Amino acid sequence: MVTRVPPHSVRPRRRLRLLLASGAAALALAAGSVVPGNPLAPTPSEARADDGKTTLTVAVAQSVDSLSPFLAQRLVSTSIHRLMYDYLTNYDPKDNKAIPGLATAWEPSADKLTWTYTIRSDSKWSDGQQATAEDAAWTFNKMMTDEGAATSNGSFVGNFEKVTAPSKDKLVITLKEPQATMAALDVPIVPKHVWEKVGDFSKFNNDKDFPIVGNGPFILTDYKVDSYVKLKANKDFWRGSPKFDELVFRYYKDQDAAVAALRKGEVSFVAGSPSLTPAQSASLKNAPDIKVNDAPGRRFFALAVNPGARTKDGQKFGDGHPALLDQKVRHALFMAVDRKTIIDKVFQGHAVEGEGYIPPRFGDYFWKPADGQKLAYDPAKAASLLDEAGYKKNGQGKRVGEDGKPLDFRILCHATDPNDKAIGKYLQEWWGEQGIGLKVDCLDNVSDPWYAGEYDLAFDGWSVNPDPDFVLSIHTCAALPSKAKESAATDNFICDKQYDELYKKQLAEYDPAKRADLVRQLESRLYDTGYMNVMAYPNAVEAYRTDHIESITTMPSAAGNIYGQDGYWSWWSAVPAAGASSSGSSDSGGSSTGVLVGVGIAVVVLAGGGLLFAMRRRSTAEDRE
Repeated sequence: MVTRVPPHSVRPRRRLRLLLASGAAALALAAGSVVPGNPLAPTPSEARADDGKTTLTVAVAQSVDSLSPFLAQRLVSTSIHRLMYDYLTNYDPKDNKAIPGLATAWEPSADKLTWTYTIRSDSKWSDGQQATAEDAAWTFNKMMTDEGAATSNGSFVGNFEKVTAPSKDKLVITLKEPQATMAALDVPIVPKHVWEKVGDFSKFNNDKDFPIVGNGPFILTDYKVDSYVKLKANKDFWRGSPKFDELVFRYYKDQDAAVAALRKGEVSFVAGSPSLTPAQSASLKNAPDIKVNDAPGRRFFALAVNPGARTKDGQKFGDGHPALLDQKVRHALFMAVDRKTIIDKVFQGHAVEGEGYIPPRFGDYFWKPADGQKLAYDPAKAASLLDEAGYKKNGQGKRVGEDGKPLDFRILCHATDPNDKAIGKYLQEWWGEQGIGLKVDCLDNVSDPWYAGEYDLAFDGWSVNPDPDFVLSIHTCAALPSKAKESAATDNFICDKQYDELYKKQLAEYDPAKRADLVRQLESRLYDTGYMNVMAYPNAVEAYRTDHIESITTMPSAAGNIYGQDGYWSWWSAVPAAGASSSGSSDSGGSSTGVLVGVGIAVVVLAGGGLLFAMRRRSTAEDRE
C-alpha cells in the first residue's frame, strides 16, 4: 500500500511552524523512548560481539522500488533515504515542529517570496567533502529542470522561481507565490559532485557503486534486490554517530516467517505489512524478550476508485469501469461498506474507523464529515442510488446497465497484505448483496496495472506527514502523468478544478489556523467526490527484541511508531542491549537466518510484500512515507 509515499508516500510534510534555531538547539531536544531513558542522548552502554561491532536487523514488508531519492515512492525506500541523506529541516519527534537539519536556520523576506537558509558547516559527505549550500541548490535546480529528477518530489519545487547558493553556507530560494511548506521541504539533499555525473535521472537507481556517498546518520554499503539493504553507522554524522554500528533491512515476503525469525532471535525488529496482524501481535504479547509497540499510526487504509486514467494533456488510457464515473455509483459502493465490521473483525480493534483523509493523530488537520454529509453504512440507500444511476437488478438479482451488461468490478489487492484479502471478501459479500460482482485481483506487483490505469478500484494507503501538503498534492491535476502508463506523482488520476483551487490556497497560506481550515475544506471536497473512501486508520503494530535493543525512540515520543518515521530518530537513537549476542549470520542476505545484534555484518529485513503505493511513496509515501 502506498506512503506510498509514501510516498511513499509515502511521499515525502510537517505542520508548518517556523523555527529559527541553531543546530545546538536541535541537539538539546528532549524526546521520550519506548523504554526508560532518553534515546536522543543515548547512554554509552553498548552490546558488542567479539569483533566489537553491533548490528540491528529489521524485517520489513516491502521490496525497494529505487535507491534514487529522485525516484523512490515506497515507504521502505524513502525511509532508507532519510538515513542516507540529510534534509534542510527535520521534525522534532516530540511535537512535530520543524527543527534544524542541514540548515541551522531559515528566514523569509518581508513578502515571504524569498527564503534564506543557513547551511551548517559541520556536515560532511562520506567521501570526506564538505556538504554545502551548492549541493542543496543543485538538488533543487535539477528537480526544477529535469522531469525525471522531479518524479518523487516535484510538487515541492513547482512554485520555485530560482534557487542559488551565494556562499557555502547560504541557500536562497525565490518563490513565484507564497508557499507554506518552506520549513517542510521533504527533499533529500544529494552531493553535487557525485550526482552531476548521472545521465538519465528517470532510469538511474543509485544501486551499483557502493558505498553510496551520503551525509546522513547511516551510509549504504550493499544491496540485493528483494533480499536486503545494508548500512553502516556514519561516525562523522553532525548530530552524533548512531549507537549500532550496522543496520540491515531484510526482505520477507511471508510475514509469518518474519515473525518466526523475531521469535528465534534471527532479527531484532518486525514492522509487518505495514503492521503486524492482530493474531501475530497477540502471539508476541507474552513472548520472552519481545516488546510489542501498538500505538496510533500515521497511515490510513482506503478504497481508491479509478476516475478514468489520463495524462496532463487529457489523453485517456486504461480500462477503468465507466460506471465509476458516476458519483452516485461511487457513493453507493461506499455506503455498502460496514466500516465498524472492518475495525472489529479485520483489525480487531487495532485501528480507528476511517473518516477524513488525514488520521486523527494530526489533530490540526483532522476532519470529520457532517451528519448530512457522511456516507454512513446504509445498504438501502446504496440500493436506491444504484437504481437512480440506472443499474437496476434483473430477475437473477444482478445489477445491469441500460446496455444489459452486468455491473462487475475488479479491485487491486496486495498479495502479501492479509488486510486486503480479508476486506476483499467482505466487499464481495456486501456488494454481492447489492447485485454487484467483484473480482479481487491479489498481485505481487500492483504498480504496473495501477500506473497503466488498468483497474476499477484498489486498496490504497499512505503514511501522512505532519505537514499534509504531499498527500494532498497527489490528487491535483498537476500530478497527472505526462505520458500514458508511466509513473507519476498522482495517486489514482484524480483531477478536480475545485480541489485544485483549494490546494493552491492552502499552499500559499502562512497563518496556521487559516491553512488548517483550508486543508479541512480540501478533505471535505475529496470526500464528496467519492474517489477515496478512507475505511480505517490502522495502529502502528510492530515488535522488537529487548535483548537486542535496550531503548529506541518512537514518534511521537509519547506514543507513536518506530518504523517509517518522519525522520531517522528510531534507528539513530537505538541503543544495543547489554549482553546481546548473535545466533548465526548470513552475508548473502538470501536466507531467513538474519544477522543479529553483535554480528559484524549488517542486514535489514524487509517483511511482506505490500507496496505502499504511489509515485511519491505510494506510499508517502508515504506511502511515501
